[in-house]
Amino acid sequence: MNFIDSFRKLRAVDVVIIIFIHILSLISIVFLSGEQTRLLIVVVNLIVTAFIILLSRACQTSTGGIVSRLYDWYPVPMIFFIFKEVHIVIQSLARNNWDNAFIGIDRAIFGVDPTVWLAKFASPVLTEILQVAYASYYFIMLAVGFELYMKKENIKFSFSIFTIVYGFVLSYLGYLAFPAVGPRFTLHDFYAMDAELPGVWLTNSIRDFINAGESITKGTTNAIAVAQRDVFPSGHTQMTLISMFLAARYKLTSRHLIHFFGTLLTISTVYLRYHYVVDLFGGIIFTLFTLWSAPKLFIFWERHRTAGKVIDRDFDKMF
Repeated sequence: MNFIDSFRKLRAVDVVIIIFIHILSLISIVFLSGEQTRLLIVVVNLIVTAFIILLSRACQTSTGGIVSRLYDWYPVPMIFFIFKEVHIVIQSLARNNWDNAFIGIDRAIFGVDPTVWLAKFASPVLTEILQVAYASYYFIMLAVGFELYMKKENIKFSFSIFTIVYGFVLSYLGYLAFPAVGPRFTLHDFYAMDAELPGVWLTNSIRDFINAGESITKGTTNAIAVAQRDVFPSGHTQMTLISMFLAARYKLTSRHLIHFFGTLLTISTVYLRYHYVVDLFGGIIFTLFTLWSAPKLFIFWERHRTAGKVIDRDFDKMF
């Protein structure tokens, strides 16, 4: 089987991952000045592409087993891998942050800085609840995929994992276009967060964990310099809304829990000073575009991949 045939056999989620990482490679080749960084990104992305194609081919010759499960779930860690690669590219591009523009938009709409205004309602118990809700982001999407996977709803699972990964990719494009660090750096003192917005038991540990995921390790002396530029659109808002939609659409058993934590999570993005309100508006717009375009792209590729063997009634199971 040659490369073209192997590529045509890939799932839609594989294709969107491969296309995006090679967009990052192209950006690196054209715009990055550091030779080592450019080479590293290009080589790593070629290795990742080869891994995906080989994994796909292995699953075509065998069904079930650990290889099949790895193929089903590898997009989950891949999301974080790409997130970090986007960070490297943005840092290397050294573009100006868009925070001042986002602050100006919020002030024009509300007449105040929403994160500053919300501080008057802060309490340790509320902060604790919302910090836990914010961290639930890492489980909400997994809950959608896991329930469909355990029910062996294969088409729904494939579409859901594609839609989630595709949504992430779109949000990463937003970060590349509009890099910003958020109000915890620009409108507040990042190093005073624990004192100004204390929780009860878990808040500080969760906050440190989230910071580490965004390249800010504990003890970093100049956090704003290394922080991820991942504010607009609010990926937390976008991906949570997508997960809530999928949970409702497929009537998942976990949907009520997902909607509960998802609602609190959306509120927490501003209360906890991670996002401007305009970021949430951006997340809603990106959500609508994702949900509009994902079915079209998924159906197009599935028909192409199966040479028309997948018919419309198969897609009725998804929508």
